[in-house]
Amino acid sequence: MRAITITQYGEPDVLRPAEVPLPEPGRGQVRVAVKAAGVNPIDWKIRSGAMAEVRPVEFPHILGLELAGVVDAVGEGAGFAVGDEVFGWSDTGAYAEYALATNVIRKPAGLSWPEAAALPIAGETALRVLGELEVKPGETVVIHGASGQVGRIATQAAVALGATVVGLAGSSSLDEVKALGARPVQYGDGWVERVRAVAPDGVDAVFDAAGFGVLGDSVALLGSPGRLITIADPAAYAQGLKFSAGGEESAAVLEDLVARGLKLKPGSSYALADAAEAHRESATGHAGGKITLTL
Repeated sequence: MRAITITQYGEPDVLRPAEVPLPEPGRGQVRVAVKAAGVNPIDWKIRSGAMAEVRPVEFPHILGLELAGVVDAVGEGAGFAVGDEVFGWSDTGAYAEYALATNVIRKPAGLSWPEAAALPIAGETALRVLGELEVKPGETVVIHGASGQVGRIATQAAVALGATVVGLAGSSSLDEVKALGARPVQYGDGWVERVRAVAPDGVDAVFDAAGFGVLGDSVALLGSPGRLITIADPAAYAQGLKFSAGGEESAAVLEDLVARGLKLKPGSSYALADAAEAHRESATGHAGGKITLTL
């Protein structure tokens, strides 16, 4: 089968097409004919070697953690049938014609292949952090990066919960953040004063999904570090603040995302052979939507 592999760490050009053996599903696994694969920052961080100390890979390696596609073969006890349309996490790398998967669910008809492939990681992260922050109805939560992938889902979920969301974003994205149900605030110098102006009674929690060096001011805004979590700023470790990482890959999480009707903004869609270009766009940090590979 065709796949995009890396045989060493490096720049996007190390992503090369290759013929690799067709994987066979084990117990509880399905083999999925991939229709779309999500492209995430962790993909190019692994590719570059930036994660080599904490998440080393064996070469050749197929990247890609999220997939959507059609079940092609079924392992014992997997609970699916050939022809089922599914999405979820890939066990063997989704930048390929076929991939094995354990934690998948049936894809709703209302989700396109790219929308489904885009949902698992950002969705799980958003719901996990809102849970860790214990956001409750009637509370006010600040979300840094509200127009990004994780921030967008967190905003939708918090608003649906009955919380007031103050969503920070760039000037070009403020209307989108408002449409999600948040009170939009432009990030950058003076953001604390702008937040106080739209939330004069104070804020209860801060979710940093952007990593723009806002932790110190966020603590000052809260009055204490107790309900502040970042997923994007490693400076949290030195400051004694909470960095949330390592989510749960489970069918239950996917079912929860679907039940809540949470969606991402689609971004660029690249052919499998153009994975290097997808990585280059993702690394700019200005994709404007979730990047996917489509087959």
